[in-house]
Amino acid sequence: MAKTQLNVRVDEGTARAARERALARGMSVNRYIEELVRQDTGEVGHTFVEAAADFMKQYESVFAEELGADREGTREGRR
Repeated sequence: MAKTQLNVRVDEGTARAARERALARGMSVNRYIEELVRQDTGEVGHTFVEAAADFMKQYESVFAEELGADREGTREGRR
């Protein structure tokens, strides 16, 4: 998808909040703002799926560690 540059002016508190929220979510401020606009324009489902995918990617190793042994045992038990 082609990108268009959009320049906006906000007060320092809003800019700080945007930076902090984006950092907490592990994304750029640009992506954070894009997601907010998508949510506001009715693309909540798409945003949810992206956030879920990001979450799964971020915690993949934790899930593998917690569920890996159980999955292997289940697969081998079915063979």
